[in-house]
Amino acid sequence: MPAILDKIADALHIPRKKAVTTTTKHVLDPAKVTVLFVLGGPGAGKGTQCARLVEAFDFCHLSAGDLLRAEQTREGSEYGEMIRTHIREGTIVPVEVTVKLLENAMLDVMKTRTGDNWGDGRGRFLVDGFPRKMDQAVKFEEEVCTPAVVLFFTTTEEVMLERLLERGKTSGREDDNAESIKKRFKTYEEQTMPVIEHYRKSDKVAEIDSSVSVDEVYKNTLEAVKKVLA
Repeated sequence: MPAILDKIADALHIPRKKAVTTTTKHVLDPAKVTVLFVLGGPGAGKGTQCARLVEAFDFCHLSAGDLLRAEQTREGSEYGEMIRTHIREGTIVPVEVTVKLLENAMLDVMKTRTGDNWGDGRGRFLVDGFPRKMDQAVKFEEEVCTPAVVLFFTTTEEVMLERLLERGKTSGREDDNAESIKKRFKTYEEQTMPVIEHYRKSDKVAEIDSSVSVDEVYKNTLEAVKKVLA
């Protein structure tokens, strides 16, 4: 059939389509850069555990949410108002914006960070609160780097709600209120859980119960990270 189509194209003087070969080139080399995605519902304790892992393993901790919040208030940002609306409504910012912010932040760190695990294209990153949607996972893997594992912190909505409302008393975050929190839970269940199931299929999910004490959560998190870095 393709040969017949080529003959028709020749007869009609239509240029044939050239075969396209594509090679995937990541911004960061997965052989040299270790990326751990850190996921869990709002208030699952991701940030608390990331802070400890940074000290123990020389990671750079990047929070997708923090990068977006910084961008929404950056003077001259073309995305500021759009990001603000998504955060207020508990919905997910377009994939191109989030991935580009992460990519730029990671490249900035790679240029300046030094130490035993850094330099000559090497690095270690905890990417917190990302990917929250399948298109984010796909785009990041195709363009930036392949993750080594997903640290998945689990607990109940009741525990997360209590933690977030308590945090809201001092955080100053406009999404730490009951209405926004409920929207965030819904978005998480509908859009982020499929990401977890996707990585389960390739045995890349380390599930950690974050309902227990902070120290117990950290002990279990350490075990999961040590396996990745071994």
